Amino acid sequence: MSDNHTASPAPIDENQLILERKEKLKAIRERQAQGGGVAFPNDFQPTYKAEQLFAEFDSHAPEILQGMNVSVKVAGRLMLKRVMGKASFCTLQDASFGSSGGRIQIYVKGEDIGAEVYADFKHWDLGDIVAAEGMVFKTRTGELSIHARSVRLLTKSLRPMPDKFHGINDQEVKYRQRYIDLMTDESSRKRFVARSKAVSGIRDFMVQHGFLEVETPMLHPIPGGANAKPFTTHHNALDQQMFLRIAPELYLKRLIVGGFDRVFEINRNFRNEGISVRHNPEFTMMEFYAAYWNYQDLMQFTEQLIRDAAIKAGDSLQLSYGGKPVDLAPAFERLTIVQAIQKYTEAGDNVFDASWLTNALRKLGHTEAKHHLSGRSLASLQVLYFEETVEDKLWQPTFICEHPVEISPLARASDSHPEVTERFELYITGREFGNGFSELNDAQDQAARLHAQVEAKDAGDDEAMYFDHDFVRALEYGMPPTGGCGIGIDRLMMLLTDSPSIRDVILFPALRREA
Repeated sequence: MSDNHTASPAPIDENQLILERKEKLKAIRERQAQGGGVAFPNDFQPTYKAEQLFAEFDSHAPEILQGMNVSVKVAGRLMLKRVMGKASFCTLQDASFGSSGGRIQIYVKGEDIGAEVYADFKHWDLGDIVAAEGMVFKTRTGELSIHARSVRLLTKSLRPMPDKFHGINDQEVKYRQRYIDLMTDESSRKRFVARSKAVSGIRDFMVQHGFLEVETPMLHPIPGGANAKPFTTHHNALDQQMFLRIAPELYLKRLIVGGFDRVFEINRNFRNEGISVRHNPEFTMMEFYAAYWNYQDLMQFTEQLIRDAAIKAGDSLQLSYGGKPVDLAPAFERLTIVQAIQKYTEAGDNVFDASWLTNALRKLGHTEAKHHLSGRSLASLQVLYFEETVEDKLWQPTFICEHPVEISPLARASDSHPEVTERFELYITGREFGNGFSELNDAQDQAARLHAQVEAKDAGDDEAMYFDHDFVRALEYGMPPTGGCGIGIDRLMMLLTDSPSIRDVILFPALRREA
């Protein structure tokens, strides 16, 4: 029994369908053994993709195409098949995109390709990889097609594809078996094409602005550059514990010390933390550092960068996310943490009252045991209150500035307000997209800050930083005034493709092992 019928057949056990396909492959191998061709040939090369055909020929009238007498070769996955006696239609899907969706219709006639091949063709299954060669024409309904002179089975598919009318309904299957998601869901393919274009655009944008792309280690002897819990591993040759990179920051700043004025890296980071719609333990960041820039310069540049990525991904600065508009065209708003609290809550001048903030946080569920409220500075309490009451209200692009020194161990303190740093976080749709600051280049101050981080780690803070002696030594040679920023590529792609989960924009997200 075949799974090619257009009518809805009675439910069939998938294992039975797999068995039938294996039997078909067995017959092909037996024919091969008798000198009847190759089971998996690799000598065919298409001359056109579907989108190229539509771009070049779809505007022509049928009689013009007939007179042009254009012969083409195409190949792709068999997605539809209608067998109608002596002639049939099928649809192949390739890797091209656009209005065609990567699909081109093939007209197959027994007398054109030979009775034996046509008999075989009628038993090919949806999902098979098929090659066709023939003339470009238009059907009576005006659909651009190829009148096949020959067809070949290139790859036999042993597993049936999901029902073409329903696709994959199980979201976890989409993530776990991304190859099925891509072959059956055009929107998924477009999403990852948009991601690729945006990342390539970011790289081009950086190079055009004088940045040098570099590569730094993924295995670190000391994890650093962010407050996060690392993954650990063991380096057999060196016989020492190593950590998967949580951030490239300290290595990139070493390069600034070494004399590269502008560097960037599009990098994979690993943080041994929770999984959610906006968190994946393995994620992509773009970090960049520029000598003689401060955090004001970084904010201006980051605006330009994100606008450019939006244009490269989707040709528009007016986006929609979750049904709500996001406008990247106007200047991004800039607020301090205090200003944001006063704008979006009823706190008013109480934002300067540590006792009021402490009580307000307790009402929001914060406890002394977990959050150590009584030992926090006013600036630290303000950050906690901001995170609880303001973050999710920052829908349009907004830079939030002036984070406390104690939670910004690598950032330069403000000259006018030394309790806070020259640091910003970029929020869009209520989520953090970027983090940047004027870099701390005072080696002695940096050493003291890292010692404080070690004390916090010794007190039980798993995300506090280690002391990196070599990084401090590098700073002691002198690092020019520098600004640095990290932008979450995955979250940016969620925005640019209107994707509700970070897993939708990562080809192979982290999942629990199958039972």
